[in-house]
Amino acid sequence: MVGIVIVSHSEKLAESIVDLTKMMADGASIAAAGGLEDGSFGTSYDRIKAAIDAVYSDDGVIILMDMGSAVMTTEMVLEEYDSEKVRMVDAPIVESAVAASVSAMCGSDLATILEEIEDTKQTAKF
Repeated sequence: MVGIVIVSHSEKLAESIVDLTKMMADGASIAAAGGLEDGSFGTSYDRIKAAIDAVYSDDGVIILMDMGSAVMTTEMVLEEYDSEKVRMVDAPIVESAVAASVSAMCGSDLATILEEIEDTKQTAKF
């Protein structure tokens, strides 16, 4: 199953996105990497790496980030991984997390999930 990592400056935000996705795709391989080790806001190299390792499989991993240093820190972490298997995606974090989790639970491969995430960029709110 494709794994999913949610990277945010906020531990609570990352965990809440994971909780939301589990309501629709319980059993999805998804992990939160939010905040710093002391609970404050920021992004942690070690937390991102641990989250990737927790959901990693040969099927691949998709990483969704909120903004700024979450993107930069994720880029640094990705230097340790196969770029074909572990992919960061520029897309709406909540909508993409839900779409990716449901698709992964249905057995979709990495390429298919990446295409579905691309569609979330065009989803209107109203």
